[in-house]
Amino acid sequence: MNTLLFKNKEKISRLIIRRKKVYLVFDISVVAVFIFVSGYLFFDATGKYIFQSHLKEMDITSPIITTDRNGEVIESSTENGNQDKASLKQMPKLLLYAFIATEDRRFYKHEGIDWIGITRAFGNNLANLEIVEGGSSITQQLARTLFLSNEQSFNRKIIEVFIAKALERRYTKNDILELYLNHIYFGRQQYGVKAAAKRYFGINDLNQLKLWQIASLAAIPKGPSIYNPVDNYKKNKERRSVVLKLMYEQGYISKDQMIKAKSVDFLPPPPNPKKSISKYAAYTDYVFQEAEKITGLTKKELMQSGYTIVTGLDKNYQQAAEKAFNNPANFPKDGKDQKIQGATVILENNTGEIRAIVGGREYVEGGWNRAIQNSRQPGSAFKPIIVYGPALQSGKYTPLSILQDKKTSYGDYQPSNTDGKYLGSITVSRAIQDSINSPAVWLLNEIGLDSAIQFAETLGIKLSEQDSNLALALGGTREGISPLLMAQAYSVFANKGVFNDAHAVKLIKDKTGRIIYSYHLKNKQVISRQTADDMTKMLINAVNNGTGKKARTNHWVAGKTGTTQLDISGVPKKANRDLWFVGYTEKLSAAVWMGFDKSNKDNYMTENSGVAAHMFSLILNQCE
Repeated sequence: MNTLLFKNKEKISRLIIRRKKVYLVFDISVVAVFIFVSGYLFFDATGKYIFQSHLKEMDITSPIITTDRNGEVIESSTENGNQDKASLKQMPKLLLYAFIATEDRRFYKHEGIDWIGITRAFGNNLANLEIVEGGSSITQQLARTLFLSNEQSFNRKIIEVFIAKALERRYTKNDILELYLNHIYFGRQQYGVKAAAKRYFGINDLNQLKLWQIASLAAIPKGPSIYNPVDNYKKNKERRSVVLKLMYEQGYISKDQMIKAKSVDFLPPPPNPKKSISKYAAYTDYVFQEAEKITGLTKKELMQSGYTIVTGLDKNYQQAAEKAFNNPANFPKDGKDQKIQGATVILENNTGEIRAIVGGREYVEGGWNRAIQNSRQPGSAFKPIIVYGPALQSGKYTPLSILQDKKTSYGDYQPSNTDGKYLGSITVSRAIQDSINSPAVWLLNEIGLDSAIQFAETLGIKLSEQDSNLALALGGTREGISPLLMAQAYSVFANKGVFNDAHAVKLIKDKTGRIIYSYHLKNKQVISRQTADDMTKMLINAVNNGTGKKARTNHWVAGKTGTTQLDISGVPKKANRDLWFVGYTEKLSAAVWMGFDKSNKDNYMTENSGVAAHMFSLILNQCE
């Protein structure tokens, strides 16, 4: 009896355990299904959201257009540097077959994700114990190119899959293929197959491409920096053979065609730095900086916005500046391992519109814009802004006021005149004319640093607390000043004391022609007209009779030179770091800077700021 009871209890116990296991498996299955469905819905929603929020990037017919001040188109730009679009009808069938055979042989059979291709790639990679084949479809690659980064992560890959599904739902296969071939990167800043064909083979009409050229292009996307024919012709040829073999195996070409195309030897033209130099590039780079601040859009978004941006560019002024900068004879000699550099900004006095920008010699798009980003010590060109301007504005000094010109110590600071000579006393006008240091420092000490710094700020130059010392009188600033800010400050003197923001963007219109932004002229009187007039008279004298003689043009010029010395061991006593001339005419203000990006014992100048003054003259003579 006891034995039977025990067996029944054991049976019941096993039944309970079995039931618990069933319930546990059921619960786990429910949770797993819930997690899977939730994950699917989450990633599907994420993919849809990213796709919908970036749909404008799919618009290949709405580039941003920038124009000069007269409405003439400067350029029509897309998101990616050199990108020239072509429709599928403008592409030969073999070109399409080459990419399909290489990147996605089942492109027309799957719905965005090629599970068979992924399985095949996994098997091949496992067999070779390395990544020899990718499983991403053309649609996935397009999703990654347009919407995602190349970050290798599980989440990114999943989101890529769902964006690919969204693409397939919205576009036909041919639409997707066309977008892919127009957006994919081909190395050397070339986006899209048409731009690549032009760069590597000099061919504009894609129907003129030969089979070996088609295969060479299809070889590149696997590794654009590795397989493009400029950077590695041998690698490109090796990969070309793989592409041709795939095309043959999939029935797109004959064996004879494959063998003949494999054997072609072709060496593309070497990179030509001058070809990468964009006309007006420094100006248009700055236009995008302004437009980003105005619209709140990124450059990438702006490129696809369809906006028209009307700028203040004057092609005649810009071309005059570029012509002067393209002549090496207008510059000091190059250093041991650096090219002597320079920059200039020209703006209109009564509007603040920037008429021309040169960001450097042989400036390339997206480069270091020395006219805007390069803050350098302005030397004596800063004296009108930080010393003589505030002195005149105080009402206590005139151009004929007498200043002290003696070797004087101010605590640990003891400035000296360049020629070592001191006149004892000198007028304000003469001190500016001959750019004498001692009276400038003495006067700054007299008027006070606070009022001088405040005056500079009214001209658009904001200084830091670390700048509050008497070395400011000679242009000794902590961060330096850009040519743009120097030109803007001088334009206040030219404009009778009225300040206008220097700006490149005048107007922005959307696709429909609706104006979404228009620059509002402020015309703010920041200093007295008397101060501006007195300064102009003294700066005209500085050009006619003083250090700025080489800046003279066919019209009157007011301006000031500036030189900063390179005070390091191992260089001549007269080695210089920066050469400046900042000046204006009745209509225009301009700043010219010259120097090395990094001055050192092997890269310095022995010339003085007369070189910069001469450059000013060459440019402004063509502008007036």
